[in-house]
Amino acid sequence: MSENKSYFFCGIGGSGMLPLAMIVAARGAAVAGSDRSRDQGRTPEKFAWLEDQGIEFFPQDGSGPKAGQILVASAAIEDSVPDVAAANALGLARMTRADLNAELFNAADKAIGVGGTSGKSTVTGMIGWILECTGARPTVMNGAVMRNFAGAEMPFASALVGDAAIYVSEVDESDGSIALYTPDVAVVTNISLDHKSLAELHGLFGDFAGKARVAVVNADDPESAPLLPAGNVVTFGFGDAATVRGSDFEALPDGCRFAVHADGTAYQVKLRMPGRHNAANALAAIAAAHAAGATVAQAVEALADFAGLARRYEVLGQAGGVTVIDDFAHNPDKVAATLAAVAELPGRALLFFQPHGYGPLRQMGKELAASFASGMREGDKLYVCDPVYFGGTVDRSIGSEALVADIVAGGGDAVHMTTRANCGAAMLDEAKPGDRILILGARDDTLTEFGRELLARLGG
Repeated sequence: MSENKSYFFCGIGGSGMLPLAMIVAARGAAVAGSDRSRDQGRTPEKFAWLEDQGIEFFPQDGSGPKAGQILVASAAIEDSVPDVAAANALGLARMTRADLNAELFNAADKAIGVGGTSGKSTVTGMIGWILECTGARPTVMNGAVMRNFAGAEMPFASALVGDAAIYVSEVDESDGSIALYTPDVAVVTNISLDHKSLAELHGLFGDFAGKARVAVVNADDPESAPLLPAGNVVTFGFGDAATVRGSDFEALPDGCRFAVHADGTAYQVKLRMPGRHNAANALAAIAAAHAAGATVAQAVEALADFAGLARRYEVLGQAGGVTVIDDFAHNPDKVAATLAAVAELPGRALLFFQPHGYGPLRQMGKELAASFASGMREGDKLYVCDPVYFGGTVDRSIGSEALVADIVAGGGDAVHMTTRANCGAAMLDEAKPGDRILILGARDDTLTEFGRELLARLGG
């Protein structure tokens, strides 16, 4: 569907834009783009690699869009942005990232969509890896680098380009675009407060699951309960009623293990990823891959070699007896899951959190504070800097100070420091052998660089 077309991606370096650009380019489209981060000199290695793949770059000053192209840009980008203004002046057709992804997804014979507040990138990567291991050659559209597919030739492997007929993609409810997708297999990992009210989320996920031949739904999640009466549902979870049921979870220093019961047979699963939430993610992936044609035995075997995703409890290294971990946790559910994984093993946690925007703090600041306050153990410390801000018009009246005040009121040991550098210096002063430093946050590729800087200074 993308063959012989020409696309201009405004914001091509974004976590959802980059893999989509790689997929349409591999299918024969001409791809060019711009990105404010590139203009600001951020993550230059990523943009250099994209240029090596044949992507033509332009400054985000309106010089890039050309007649005959299709503009791909977020619906939230204002018409005053120079590239959008230039595209409008040329009369270019405009698509959102979700519009284009849904077009590719809905054209596939076997389309597997993964939605949910938390875990969807991990589950998407797991399903893609399982199907790849069975020889199915899926195309996978993900929002994070899948480490099994990454290497020197493909360092930013958030997409896997395979057959067009089988398409695995995470789908987003935050902007309502989940409604664009018509899945063969629909996965709902969980439902909790993030960008929309729970009433809106129930409607969006209910419609998404209802369109599928098979809907894979979390039986352990109370907010997913309204989806369960439908006749097309297969459930996963650790409760007795789950169709694909986990049991005997055990945390390990290098991951976890548990049993999975399906089709009357018990299988032993070993994951290289820690946390009961990742065991639940694996159950979802097993159920979805099975619905797409893989056997449970094939899924279990593949997951033993699943290396995880970048920034999903990714151990960057250890120095001076201190382990540095990079993690995407940024909403109440993800923070709770990460802290639960931290608590499974001994050792104090020094947590750094960069909120992923001022708007999210207004929407879910109280719930975020509750997750931190309840999940932190005695001795754990939290350092919070100001929210990520790349410019533009946004209400900045509620910031990190309010979040930290609520965490402290809830019993957590937290401090607000304006800059990331100040937080890093404080954590390095505090760190002792046996501690774990966790870098938490989203929407900012340089968080990983920050974690690596701390690791280098620990070793220096």
